[in-house]
Amino acid sequence: METQTEHFECAVIGGGLAGLCLAVQLASRGVSVVVFEKNKYPSHKVCGEYISMESWPFLEGLGVPLARLNLPEIHHLGVSSERGFMLEHPLEMGGFGISRYSLDNCLFEIASRMGVRVMQECRVTDVQGNPSVGFEIRTSLGNIRAKTVCGSYGKYAPQFIHLDDSNALKADSQNYIGVKYHIKTNFPSNRIELHNFSDGYCGISKVDGEWHCLCYLTTAQNLLANGKDVKRMEETVLYQNPFLKNHFSNAEFVNAQPLIISNVQFNKRQTDAGGIFLLGDAAGSITPLCGNGMSMGMRASKLLAEQLLLFFDQKQSHEEALKNYHRAWNAAFGTRIRAGYHLQKLFGKSRTTDFALKLLHRTPWLTSQLISLTHGTTF
Repeated sequence: METQTEHFECAVIGGGLAGLCLAVQLASRGVSVVVFEKNKYPSHKVCGEYISMESWPFLEGLGVPLARLNLPEIHHLGVSSERGFMLEHPLEMGGFGISRYSLDNCLFEIASRMGVRVMQECRVTDVQGNPSVGFEIRTSLGNIRAKTVCGSYGKYAPQFIHLDDSNALKADSQNYIGVKYHIKTNFPSNRIELHNFSDGYCGISKVDGEWHCLCYLTTAQNLLANGKDVKRMEETVLYQNPFLKNHFSNAEFVNAQPLIISNVQFNKRQTDAGGIFLLGDAAGSITPLCGNGMSMGMRASKLLAEQLLLFFDQKQSHEEALKNYHRAWNAAFGTRIRAGYHLQKLFGKSRTTDFALKLLHRTPWLTSQLISLTHGTTF
């Protein structure tokens, strides 16, 4: 007997922050949604885990009880150079810390309560179809049909997604790696620090519970030059920054081994591929200096939800939804991305970074302007 294929109005490939936020918004308006997630909740992810206050009302509107979670509110920034200089500056908007382990799991529970079908430990192997006839999504747990498909699969595009990289705005042709630890340390809960070292930088800030997030980005070449040994690279490269050496030497590491992602490139890709809407890192792995990527992913989910709801209400075509989402995405993030690309060039270089930080120390108005470019408006 042939099994009938399930049908949904929207299928979301990837149950990270952007994908879950999109699913919750659509489900709250009566749209049937299925989310495919290759991992199982809760889980840790390589992420700086700092979210600017622009996202607070949005998350609370989705049902995340931020006010009851006793989260650290972060209002001060410190940026150091490898030569030992520390720039101090207040964060006008500020942010808060929360682990992806906690936040993604909370959104998963909200989505599940709202009727979203979340298929965990499920890999999407192919997507066939088009907007006029609908899509068939082939997965490790069976096939699903959907009226529309959204890609929120993160930094690594699946083989069935065909991107036009000729139009990509490259920030850097280098390959990067991201490394993340959770640590216990004596570090102020209202502060975030960014520490520069040769070809990289490392952030540290408080998250929920007793943990701090210590996450750094560097070139794959740094790792290769140290025999692909992360610990050796940290001791020979990161420890050149005296502040980082102190953090690594005195912190209690929750897990001996870090989470690591590799083959990371920073570029703006595109907001759709073959009729599939893209959001979050799937629309481009954005340099962290553009501003916190989590807020950008959440804002993108709101922009996309608005266009999809018009489509499901038959107030615009699928093609119009694609175009209007692309326009809204560029309006929201264009300036922020360009600012991040220019800031990226100032950091991770001993002499340049030290000079830039000392200049910013003497011109606090300029520092405030640069910080404002990496934080969006409340949504």
